[in-house]
Amino acid sequence: MLRRLAGLDAASRFAVALLVLFVLLGLFGPWLPLGDPARIAAGPRLSPPSWAFPLGTDELGRSFLPRLVQGIRATFLVATLAVLVTAVLGTLLGMLAGYLRGVVDEAIARFADVLFAFPALLLGLLVAAVLGPGSLSAIAVVSAATLPLFMRVIRSVSLSLTGRGFVVAAEVSGASVGRILFVHLLPNVLGAGIVQLTYALSIGMIIESGLSFLGLGVQPPEASLGSLLRQGSVYLTIAPWLVLSAGVTLSLAILSVNLVGDALRDALEPLKGRSLR
Repeated sequence: MLRRLAGLDAASRFAVALLVLFVLLGLFGPWLPLGDPARIAAGPRLSPPSWAFPLGTDELGRSFLPRLVQGIRATFLVATLAVLVTAVLGTLLGMLAGYLRGVVDEAIARFADVLFAFPALLLGLLVAAVLGPGSLSAIAVVSAATLPLFMRVIRSVSLSLTGRGFVVAAEVSGASVGRILFVHLLPNVLGAGIVQLTYALSIGMIIESGLSFLGLGVQPPEASLGSLLRQGSVYLTIAPWLVLSAGVTLSLAILSVNLVGDALRDALEPLKGRSLR
């Protein structure tokens, strides 16, 4: 797999480099000499891009570049935390459903169907009504929206592994359910889980941006890419650079995550069908 990852095509290499850039901006953005994202009247209101303000200023005269970096940080952070929750719960529930089957499988499948029945927007409104708008609500909505598909992927892989010789041998030797799940099944479902995790991250970024665009996600004075899009849409005719910079950044971030996911899938695909230990 490492050799295949090393032989990525140009598009995948570009996606990896772009994703690394976004991650580094999110991690070290507050310490870069870009200016204070919350400083009001740092320049003229709604001024176009210039040498002093590379991405222009917003309606309060704040430099848009540090706010965009802050938005990248918030969007990636919320989406990443949400899909990590999804990964933990989805892997555990998927392995339980695939290994135990029967009543447990049926109950988990019905739980996934219930989550599938709620559109992300409607779920966001319900969660925001209970928890209030904010990052916590966005994390809960993204996790709930990405969990069903993740569970089904892990369940499908676990079902294909349950009858394998190494699982049967562990059962005959008296291994507990926990040992079979975490020692024998987990290493063999990680590949599919990692690939699904990248796609869940891109979906999470879309959902988070949509919620923040509607005012249900990250709250001012903090910024996310979705809230920056909402802010810029008000001044689209007189300051289009606000929407363009946030929209292009969000599109490139989602594209890079999807291309990295495709590269991981292609690297892991040849392993399918080989005997698993």
